Amino acid sequence: MKKFNHVIVRRPCRAMIDGITSAPELGKPDYEKALRQHDDYISTLSRCGVDIIILPPDERYPDSCFVEDPALITRECAIITNPGAPSRNGEKYEIIDAVRKFFPEDRIEHIVEPGTLEGGDVMMVDDHFYVGRSARTNAEGIRQLTEILAKYGMTCSEVPLEKVLHLKTGVNYLENNKMLVAGEFVTKPDFEKYEKFEIPEDEAYAANCIWVNDTVIVPEGYPHVLEAVKSMGYTVLTVDTSEYRKLDGGLSCLSLRF
Repeated sequence: MKKFNHVIVRRPCRAMIDGITSAPELGKPDYEKALRQHDDYISTLSRCGVDIIILPPDERYPDSCFVEDPALITRECAIITNPGAPSRNGEKYEIIDAVRKFFPEDRIEHIVEPGTLEGGDVMMVDDHFYVGRSARTNAEGIRQLTEILAKYGMTCSEVPLEKVLHLKTGVNYLENNKMLVAGEFVTKPDFEKYEKFEIPEDEAYAANCIWVNDTVIVPEGYPHVLEAVKSMGYTVLTVDTSEYRKLDGGLSCLSLRF
């Protein structure tokens, strides 16, 4: 089943080595290696039957390769978010031109102060959106998002986060009622109705897989997750994201898929 036709990515900038991280013990990213991994990421997405828009690096924003956060794209509208990380807030202005290629102005919505929202906190399941209330996404941002989605016949529910940075750090929907869960998401009642695969703690990072047109892309180096996704019947591709993990980033963070 083809659900996605387009992908937007942004090339990592040299300043990425100074991006936000909660895991300094992993060391600074190797920029040249990060570029090679990004090349592989783009190549892998292209095998999933999507057109890819590649935006240039933006040295003003070290974390700007994580294009998922400043925008949310639905079947009916695009929503420019209001990132809660101060060093990333300006990224919302730099994603608008790419979004305008696909949506008219009257279908581009905005989250505004005092609301904050980052796309990494939003998980789409058909026409329902789960939103993590986190350090980056606040109650007012979720209220605004709920109101916007309702205009277009879509729904939204809040998922309080306790430990992780973003919602999709620990839970990702793979279509066909299947879901990968790790850590605090294993027991959250919000996801009881789904067929869940519980990821072992030592592979929790790999909860951040992405489904793209019946193919699931899995981070390289996580054999239990790889075998589990294969057992679900999906075509599986792998991409090494080691340098992005050093910046709390994963596979979904690196693209807008719609």
